[in-house]
Amino acid sequence: MVAVDPKLKTSNLVYVVDDDEGVRSSLCALLQAHGFESVGFADAETLLERFHADNAVCAFLDIRMPGLNGIELQKLLADRGSNLPIIVLTAYGDVPMAVEAMKAGAIDFIEKPGSEEQLLSAIEAAVKHRANQAQQPSIPQSIVAERVARLTGREKEVLNYLILGMTNKHIAEELGISQRTVEIHRSRIREKMEARSLADLIRMMK
Repeated sequence: MVAVDPKLKTSNLVYVVDDDEGVRSSLCALLQAHGFESVGFADAETLLERFHADNAVCAFLDIRMPGLNGIELQKLLADRGSNLPIIVLTAYGDVPMAVEAMKAGAIDFIEKPGSEEQLLSAIEAAVKHRANQAQQPSIPQSIVAERVARLTGREKEVLNYLILGMTNKHIAEELGISQRTVEIHRSRIREKMEARSLADLIRMMK
């Protein structure tokens, strides 16, 4: 289990914005169990009414919500000059929107419900970011290029589709191969690119 280093905390407050009461309540309960003060909102508009830029560790934003969605909320916060770390919550099929959020500066995205380890690891990254520490060392583009060079032509094609947010099924259809073959390519791409997740790949290929 990941534990957030208490020395890194600049605040204990974490915002959770999700219209699903069950998701919102369970995430808030998990945060409180780990010493955070969590405040949940059912919609983006209510968060905007109560938001203060410098009093939180991070915000979990659901991608799809009535009214303003998570990406629109992320952009509005940025327009206000906020540098609050954003962690995007997605459902199956929302990866293209999550990719857009990552490109707009989100720290990570997590497919619901997300494991305790995933959620706490994302908060750890947010805490470090708020403490003006690097989330992780920036990878020089020369190294990224070296890793990309390890890929076969087919793996490069799959990578290009992955960073567009396409599902295994859609990639398989585009390339005329099986979903199982796509899964094998994904595994090899992660290994060769030294990436833990799709979010890592997106960060490298920005």
